[in-house]
Amino acid sequence: MNEPKYARKSSITIRPSACPGLLRIVPALDGGICRIKLAGGVIDSVQALAVAQAASIYAQGVIEATNRSNLQIRGIGADHDGLIQSLMGAGLGPANPDSDDVRNLMLSPTSGLDPHMLFDTRPLAAQILASLETHARFHELSPKFALSLDGGEALVMLEHPHDLWLSALVVDGDVMLAFGLAGCPARDRPLAAVPLAHGHELVIALLELFLDLARPDQVRMRHLLAEIPVAELLKQLSPRLSVALRVDQKVTGWQRPANGDNRHVGIYPQVQPGLVSVGGVVPLGRLDSTLLTTVARLAADKGDGTLRLTPWQSLLLPNVAIDDAQDVMEAMQSAGLICSSEQPLARIVACTGSAGCGKGLADTKADALLLAEQLPSREAAHLTGCGRSCAAAHVAPVTLLAVSPGHYDLYFRDAAHPGFGVLRARDLTIEAVGAQLAADSRSCSA
Repeated sequence: MNEPKYARKSSITIRPSACPGLLRIVPALDGGICRIKLAGGVIDSVQALAVAQAASIYAQGVIEATNRSNLQIRGIGADHDGLIQSLMGAGLGPANPDSDDVRNLMLSPTSGLDPHMLFDTRPLAAQILASLETHARFHELSPKFALSLDGGEALVMLEHPHDLWLSALVVDGDVMLAFGLAGCPARDRPLAAVPLAHGHELVIALLELFLDLARPDQVRMRHLLAEIPVAELLKQLSPRLSVALRVDQKVTGWQRPANGDNRHVGIYPQVQPGLVSVGGVVPLGRLDSTLLTTVARLAADKGDGTLRLTPWQSLLLPNVAIDDAQDVMEAMQSAGLICSSEQPLARIVACTGSAGCGKGLADTKADALLLAEQLPSREAAHLTGCGRSCAAAHVAPVTLLAVSPGHYDLYFRDAAHPGFGVLRARDLTIEAVGAQLAADSRSCSA
């Protein structure tokens, strides 16, 4: 019997800092980690059941929702090939094994459904993903090189930085696709725009230009921009396109409107009459095989048989009849998801911490449970075991950076300060953090 095409990658020696993939299981303190990249964050109920089963058979049953709308399995034992084969058999792997690392395209979890969308991003996303899989040169991109595509939806993550971000806007009555580099639409203005019909061409041209210009050590767009001015990059991009870049004030002066908070929690309206999406937060990003199995069956019974992962570490069940929405939400809550932003754990993010990561300086998951008992209403917090901030791609309003077991430095987000923001206090216990947040909350509301 021939060796599977993917075995070559699954058996190689991995650097400790390597990003996990489906075909590359990376070691951690609690076992191997396998990351399953989902196109548009979507997984069908049969595939979700396969993930739940694989986590039970080949690992310790721990499944995580990531901040890029993917799933990962933790605590994997010795049978890596058995796990990989089971997931590949469920259609969860790449069509081309060499492309597993680079399928990093984030969409709104309500793409094609959102009442506010300017266009349905899914066909363009499918074109981009197909190119990432089939263009051999794109496999040279770093596993961390990431793209986002925003079709104007109200439920979309705007704060995660990306190497290339694309955002729909209306100019003179026409929908165009604006883009930026090494940033995000929440804080950056576009560099230029092209007609929507040329969106795929734009992405191909930009990725090829990056690979032509970047040295091997310049693995991210920000590294290239540190040496090559944006104006020069646009100058070199233009001849690669069949349409002129639009760089007038109507494009470069535009700012993507902000979203409301916590729209991914609870019942979300759809553009399709009579249908809604129902969302629940995965507590601290962790679910088990039983919870995923229950939600997958619920999606098949009451939805369209799919689940959508979100960048807020939550799940959406789309295309639920309005009359069934309340029952579906209650069933999701009973299964263990959080369907109200009033619950503190819906507003807390925590990395793996010292229980599973060699770099973690504190047990962030356990400490997050303690913090939930003290978190002021409407406050949101992020606990990270080290400065890498793996669990949150954007800066949270409040960040707790571990310095030793049970002790954290406390930061408040501030646009004028890089990193986590302003350092408010050092070496606090969780109880002291709770007291500090309560005091600040009182002073802000006074």
